[in-house]
Amino acid sequence: MESFSDYSVWSLISILSVLLIAMLVANLIKKSVKFLKNSLIPTSVLGGLILLVFSIIFEAIVGKNVFDTDFFGSNGVMIMEMLTYHCLALGFIASALKNSSRKFTKERSVEIFNSGVTTVATYLLQAVLGMGITIIAALIISSLFPVAGILLPFGFGQGTGQALNYGILYESENGFVGGRSFGLTIAALGFLAASIGGVIHMNILKRKGLVKTFDTEVSEKISMQDIQTAEEISINGSIDKFTIQIALIFLVYFLTYGVMALLSMLIPSFETTLFGFNFLFGVLIATVVRAVMNFLKKKNVMKKQYVNNFMMNR
Repeated sequence: MESFSDYSVWSLISILSVLLIAMLVANLIKKSVKFLKNSLIPTSVLGGLILLVFSIIFEAIVGKNVFDTDFFGSNGVMIMEMLTYHCLALGFIASALKNSSRKFTKERSVEIFNSGVTTVATYLLQAVLGMGITIIAALIISSLFPVAGILLPFGFGQGTGQALNYGILYESENGFVGGRSFGLTIAALGFLAASIGGVIHMNILKRKGLVKTFDTEVSEKISMQDIQTAEEISINGSIDKFTIQIALIFLVYFLTYGVMALLSMLIPSFETTLFGFNFLFGVLIATVVRAVMNFLKKKNVMKKQYVNNFMMNR
């Protein structure tokens, strides 16, 4: 029988608490240290780096990852992997559900096409570069899977989910020992490259006057129109408005899971790939749900607008 005093019962709450406390500490440090305050490093990235340094020191002393100790239910790393995998998709869904006033013009279509071509070209370059490095490295390290470098565009472009999924695939089906850890490492390096390199690049643009910054201590001027339009449901109705936003996101994610599960039954050999693109399926399903809601609103079947852009942004 499960006891509420067991660490396993508290593992998810403990990990979420530590992650959020790290962000609070990072926010305090950033406000107190002038160098960090003037930099463009996100508070979340700073909080992650603080935890990274702490975990490295802890493992060097104790010999075990801090998140795999009994306090975190001995499976903290796995829980954080799941959080990263799911939260990426949930964030994409929230963005896709927002109502947009932008019209699809010819200029917009050209912009989307150019962006797509650039993205694909970047992925191809990363894949060729990464695979070239690992093929050469495999000649020296016999246990290294020669084509493991193809994970580079997944870790640097697609996010942790795909890099982790293909790392597991290489480990289970191709005998690449440590493939799971390799995929996560690639994803971590991609995150650090984007965070560190991106911040440096933004600061260079800032010095050149190409990027304008504002004082985060000054309250942003927001009108009621920005928070809630006249067509939307009341903020304090029978169901709290924020709860409805969360419910809509999870409705879409549940439908996303159903679609991916169905496709996996039809194409079992692509199961890992399909679930690796959970964020992409989430965006597609969210777009359909948004279109249906807009259609019902236009036909006056749905009297009020339920999606609130202000809350979805948050």
